[in-house]
Amino acid sequence: MNSPLVIAFVGMPGSGKGTCSDYLSQKYGWPVLHFGNMVYEEVARRGLHNVNDEIFVREDMRRQEGPAVLAKRVTTTIKDLDAKANPVILLDGLYSWSEYTYLADEFGDRLLTIATTAPKKLRRERVLNRKDSHRTYTLQELITREISEIENLEKGGPIAYADYTLNNSSNAVADLYSQLEAVLAENKIITTLA
Repeated sequence: MNSPLVIAFVGMPGSGKGTCSDYLSQKYGWPVLHFGNMVYEEVARRGLHNVNDEIFVREDMRRQEGPAVLAKRVTTTIKDLDAKANPVILLDGLYSWSEYTYLADEFGDRLLTIATTAPKKLRRERVLNRKDSHRTYTLQELITREISEIENLEKGGPIAYADYTLNNSSNAVADLYSQLEAVLAENKIITTLA
C-alpha cells in the first residue's frame, strides 16, 4: 500500500464530525488530523484570541496561501506518517471545495468523504453547550461563523458531494456509531486491514 486510506469528515459546526473521528480513533487507533487545530495554532501564533480572530485567520490563510492551504498542510503531514503503521488517517473538518479537490487529486480512490448532518437548531445547541476552550461562541458568533463558512469557504460542496452522509439528528450517539460502522463494513475497511 503506497498511501493510507484517508477518511475525511465534512459537515457544519455541531453536526458530529469530531464525534465520528474521535470514535474511530479510540476504537481502531487511527490518527486524527484536525483542520481546525491548524487554524487555532495560527491564531495563537499571531497572538490573537477570539472567535472573530479565528474567522479572520482562516480566511487570511486562504488569501495568502491559496484556498487549499489546509489540505496542502495536512497532505504533507500524511506523507510524513508511516503508511504501514497508519493504514487509515482521519481528517476532521475538511472545509472547502478547493481542499476537497486538492485531496482528491493527491489520494484518488484512497480518499473517502463522509458528511455528518443534523438539523440547524440541534447543531447550534450542541455548539453552544460545548466545553472547549477553542470554540466558545455566542449564538450570533456561531451564526456569523456558519454564514462565513458557506459564503467564503465553499463549505457546501464537500458536504453535497460526500461519498456517504450520516444523519446525526438523534442525541443517541450509538445510532451515529452504527451508521459509521456500516460505512466501514460496506467498504470492507476493517476486514481489508485485518
